[in-house]
Amino acid sequence: MSQFVPLISSGVAGPLGVLHLPRLWQKASLEASGKLHPDYPGCGKGYDQMVLDGLGLDREEFLAYIKSDKPTYVQLEGWVLAKKGGSLDKAAVQTLNDAIKGYIHDDATRAAILSSAGRPDDGTVKDAIGLNNLDDWQSFYNEVLK
Repeated sequence: MSQFVPLISSGVAGPLGVLHLPRLWQKASLEASGKLHPDYPGCGKGYDQMVLDGLGLDREEFLAYIKSDKPTYVQLEGWVLAKKGGSLDKAAVQTLNDAIKGYIHDDATRAAILSSAGRPDDGTVKDAIGLNNLDDWQSFYNEVLK
């Protein structure tokens, strides 16, 4: 069975406007079907938990829904809206998105990702979204293209 490196960036939002939610859906869905690359958590403690907390969603209920219903992304957004009474608090979504965009990895994590990707640590890539993208792309290259 193939295992996939998730390639939806944390910097991507779906129609609801929630950053990282499409990536969380992809990772959790891949894990539920046994197809997620072992280097990736289906639902980790970083951005994944930030999104669940920011939306006020129960982690176990979210994962059970993904596993049992195997929703499309649009269906997931519909489920989120149903859980939130039909709409999201725009200020809460903005606060969550700002936290995601503003997250910075520690120096050791930044150095390891840049080194693995073969990019010098010149101080220009500091944000976690950009670093995570480089990490994903390098993992994809190593697993699929190399």
